[in-house]
Amino acid sequence: MDKRSLVTRSAEETSAFGVALAAALSPGAVVGLVGPLGAGKTVMIQGMCRGLEYDGIVTSPTFSLINIYSGQIEIYHFDCYRLNGVHDLEDVGYEEYFFGERGICLIEWADRVADALPDDILIARLEILSEKERKITIGPLASVKIRY
Repeated sequence: MDKRSLVTRSAEETSAFGVALAAALSPGAVVGLVGPLGAGKTVMIQGMCRGLEYDGIVTSPTFSLINIYSGQIEIYHFDCYRLNGVHDLEDVGYEEYFFGERGICLIEWADRVADALPDDILIARLEILSEKERKITIGPLASVKIRY
């Protein structure tokens, strides 16, 4: 898969991109989000959840590690910010989520658990260009380890 990039100019545009991306997802899909604090990972996931017909509140599960939302399909929202590696995921049975076929798995800070990610994961790298602008690059797992 080639990498594809776009620039959003507001949180609303980043969220809208998430809605559009969600339309391309099917059960078993895993999307990893990578980028610095404040880049818009949670905003993009909020849009993806809206696109999957979940209309509740979407917040980062920083302290609980995973939130499960019931929309058009079950959505498993991971936040790996506080993790030190794959071993920290084992207590929640991550393999059931990352490699299952039932729901859609969305992983913030996916680069922190790169060794646990499935090969067919879609990576969204978010970069801060200015106070409101974000560059979003979509690519394969290899893009987790590439800084561009």
